[in-house]
Amino acid sequence: MDIDPRRLRILHEVARRGGVMRAAEALHLTPSAVSQQLAQLEREVGLALIDRSQRSVSLTPAGRVLAGYAERVEEELVEARRELSRFTERLSGPVRIAAFPTVIKHILVPAMRDLAVRHPKIKPLIHEIYGPPALKELRMGAVDVLITEQDMSVPTLSQPSLHARLLYVDEYRIVLPPGWPDPGTVGDLMQLPWVASEPHQACGQALGRLAGLHGSEPRKVHVITEFGPTLALVAAGHGVAIVPALALLDVPEGGVRVSELRDVGARRLDAVTRVSRTRSGEPDPVQAVVIGAIEEATGALGAALSDRLHTPEPLKP
Repeated sequence: MDIDPRRLRILHEVARRGGVMRAAEALHLTPSAVSQQLAQLEREVGLALIDRSQRSVSLTPAGRVLAGYAERVEEELVEARRELSRFTERLSGPVRIAAFPTVIKHILVPAMRDLAVRHPKIKPLIHEIYGPPALKELRMGAVDVLITEQDMSVPTLSQPSLHARLLYVDEYRIVLPPGWPDPGTVGDLMQLPWVASEPHQACGQALGRLAGLHGSEPRKVHVITEFGPTLALVAAGHGVAIVPALALLDVPEGGVRVSELRDVGARRLDAVTRVSRTRSGEPDPVQAVVIGAIEEATGALGAALSDRLHTPEPLKP
């Protein structure tokens, strides 16, 4: 039985992505080309691999068995690339990174600058996407590295197919309009109008947790997703907000008042990747280099935030 390994790869992608259309997109082929290659593979093995009796394409039992072997072949190729990379002076290739705006600006841009000097053949590709859609893209293989945020009170992401690596603990701060007095207590704070985050976001989770601890219900006048508009509304006198310290790097000196109230908590930033199933269990070498650059850029944030807020350096992982 003579099987073309390229067709095995196509079968693997169809199985992993759940259809011909998505596999075609991932492989930069037309759906027609994918279907033709699968038909040729069926002729090579002498068995039906694709169940075409239903509207959505699915694998036959024989197709699932062969796709399992195709996955192992792909893993072996990843392992081979990892071993061969030890013989090259420079790593190369694209790495797709998903993140949200503050991380892109303050972490990924410096990391890309460093990578351009040390590893010019590595090509980071940034996608501004986060939350459940970003996790779906990571699982599907459309993203290689995902930067996530979540309130420290929420359990760490735990899924067998994903690995989360702590990058940074970002302390929350209460911000007020410049002319407003600093509230003496959290109870006083809850009486003020709020520029709140969505409940599923880290800062939204922090506000809900703070309100629950003090038996209060915040008066949410505005609900905003991004920190830029949130801080603009606060600066213009429309309410108070909880923001991570990292977001304050984008505010002009004196643009908002940072409250003396502390112990609001923190969010964690994680670099999430798919779990490698190769023999070594290590991530792809190119991805590992990119994550290392992200960690270095993140490590430089402590001093910058300390100077800006005139406080000791934030917590480090």
